[in-house]
Amino acid sequence: MCGRTSCHLPKEVLARACAYRDRQGHQRLPEWRDPDRYCPSYNKSPRSSSPVLLSRLHLEKDADPSERIIAPMRWGLVPFWFREEDPAKLQINTSNCRSDTIMEKRSFKVPLVKGRRCVVLADGFYEWQRRQASNHRQPYFIYFPQIGTQQSEQVGTVSSPEDWDKIWDNWRPLTMAGIFDCWEPPAGGDCLYSYSIITVDSCRVMSDIHNRMPAILDGEEAVSKWLDFGEVSAQEALKLIGPTENIAFHPVSSVVNSSWNNTPECLFPLHLLAGKELKGSASSQKMLQWLATKSPKKEEPKTPQKAESDAPQWSSQFLQKSPVTPKRGSASLLERWLKRGQEEEPVAKRPHTQ
Repeated sequence: MCGRTSCHLPKEVLARACAYRDRQGHQRLPEWRDPDRYCPSYNKSPRSSSPVLLSRLHLEKDADPSERIIAPMRWGLVPFWFREEDPAKLQINTSNCRSDTIMEKRSFKVPLVKGRRCVVLADGFYEWQRRQASNHRQPYFIYFPQIGTQQSEQVGTVSSPEDWDKIWDNWRPLTMAGIFDCWEPPAGGDCLYSYSIITVDSCRVMSDIHNRMPAILDGEEAVSKWLDFGEVSAQEALKLIGPTENIAFHPVSSVVNSSWNNTPECLFPLHLLAGKELKGSASSQKMLQWLATKSPKKEEPKTPQKAESDAPQWSSQFLQKSPVTPKRGSASLLERWLKRGQEEEPVAKRPHTQ
C-alpha cells in the first residue's frame, strides 16, 4: 500500500527532474498546468493535492501525445459515477488500487480502459514496519537510489543534516504508476481530477517492511509507454507493472506519523536526528530548566552502544547504519515527554484538500 508521500521540491526543480524527449527527439520540460495548486510538502496524505505527469492529449484535443503536462490532482480517485455533492463523502478508499484486481472494479477499470494513465511524482513514500512482539511501528522513507547529484563527489556517506541537504540538488523523483478520473459535480461546476496509485506485491528488499508497495516505473522507457495511451493498450501497459528492487530506504522519526507535521525531519535519516536538540513548547522548556537545577545527580554522557533491532538494514548507497544512542534515567523520561509534546502540537497546517 501507499498512504503517505513526500513531494517538497519547488515546481521549477520538479519540472527539470522530469525532462524528457518528444517524438522528434527534442529534449523538453513538461509544462505545468495550474501550478498555483501545487503545495510542496514533506508529508502528503490522501485527499491532498499532488503532482502527476500525463499526456497533453488528455487536456488538449489534437495535441502531440508525446508531450507531457504536470498537473496537481487530488489523491484518492473520485469515480465518475459518484453522485454526492461532496467528494469527502465517498465511502470507499481509492487512494490505492491493486494491480491484480484493477480490471474487476468499475471505479478503476473504466479509467484504465479509457487510457487515463498518469505517473504520480514524489520524492519518495513512507511505510511503517510493525515490530515483532510490540505495537511499535517504525516509519521508513523509500525512494530511488540517488547516483547523479551535482555534488556527488562531496556527499559520500551522509553524516550531518548539511550533507543531507546537498543530495536534493539533483534528486531523481520516484515515478509511480497511477490512474486518474474526471468527476463532474452533480449540480455543475469545475471538473475534479483525482488519481489512485497502483500497488503490487513488495519486492524482496522491502518485504520485511510491508507486503505491498507502489508500482514503480523505473526508467524513461517505462514512463513513456505508461503515458502513451494511444499506442500502448491497457493490457500492454499492465505488463509494465511489477515490483522493482531498485529502491533505497532508511528509518525516519515518528514525527511523520502525524500528517499535520510538515517539516524536513519527516524524511531525515534517523541517525541525523539523534544529536539534535528537542524543541519543545514553553512548558517543556520550563521542565528542562527545572531538571537542570533540581536534579540531585547529573549523569556523565554515556558511550554510544549498539542498539539491537529487527528492522531491515540500510538500503541506500550513501547512508550508513548509525544507531541512536540510548538514553537513561530522567533524561530518557524527559525525551519521551518532549517527543509526546511534539506529536501533540502540529508544526504546520494540514495540506488543503483540493
